[in-house]
Amino acid sequence: MPQYDVVTLGETMMRLTPPGYLRIEQTRSFDIWVGGTESNTAVGLARLGLRAAWLSRLPATPMGRYVSNRVAQYGVDVSRVIWADADERLGIFFHEKSQAPRTSHIIYDRADSAMSRIQPGDLPSALFAEGVASMFHVTGITLAISDSARATALAAMGRAKDAGWQISFDTNYRSGLWSGPQAADGCHEAMALADIVFCPSGDYQVMYGEATAEDAIAKLAQEYPKATIVMTMGRDGALARSASGALMRQPAILAGDIGRIGGGDAFAAGFLYAWLTGADLALALKWGAAMSAHKYTIHGDLPLVDFDEVEALVEGASGGGLVR
Repeated sequence: MPQYDVVTLGETMMRLTPPGYLRIEQTRSFDIWVGGTESNTAVGLARLGLRAAWLSRLPATPMGRYVSNRVAQYGVDVSRVIWADADERLGIFFHEKSQAPRTSHIIYDRADSAMSRIQPGDLPSALFAEGVASMFHVTGITLAISDSARATALAAMGRAKDAGWQISFDTNYRSGLWSGPQAADGCHEAMALADIVFCPSGDYQVMYGEATAEDAIAKLAQEYPKATIVMTMGRDGALARSASGALMRQPAILAGDIGRIGGGDAFAAGFLYAWLTGADLALALKWGAAMSAHKYTIHGDLPLVDFDEVEALVEGASGGGLVR
């Protein structure tokens, strides 16, 4: 049995959010959370019972240890984290919540972070060996934060592929890191290596241009014929196409809106959990939708779900309305 079901690689930052709906300029305090797309997914996988490891590069400071401790707290193996000198910095971001008509927004302060300085030579060579893990998962954010991070992610994907692992890649476009055309070009090599490609419909529109979901997923399948393509569409649910051409749809599951950040990472965790435990494509989509719906009810970035509750939602229980 492999030591890990999934190994992830990416940057996790400290998130500072004013309590309630205070604006940043008026708050006297901040709630502290940790958030990073790959570590969010790793935590979701661990909460569902899989063995997940998270690779990153953190400064050897109280802030770096805070991030590592929070990820480890929920069952993720952080023993492979690379510790940088204490004079390097941890990326942070501010999240100002609001309600209509005012929109919520995020302010990043991540330039020249410790993770952005990671190099391919930092990867633990003994990790990327046959039988150590079943899957490697990474996203476009890791590719975008620096040239060296992109080179490291691609090197990790190549080593994982050579070791016989499956590869999962999520485009996870961020406009503050690169433009749509830059993302399309920058993600191409990773998508070509991947066995599973997550590409939200919003990412597709920015990266490749306007298209219906059906046309978009068909074009991705033509470009990356060996991959299973998964496209989330917000309130319109999700659409997936297997490498053999089978098309599956999953309606969105009605959910609250307490913690929208990390919903896509939770979807990936649910999908990958089902995929790795032998589910078919339709059931994997349902697990992704159920995980995302539960994440929307949880403060912070991490999908701190209960397995039984997610399973009940997958099996058709409506949830809510009861005191347990």
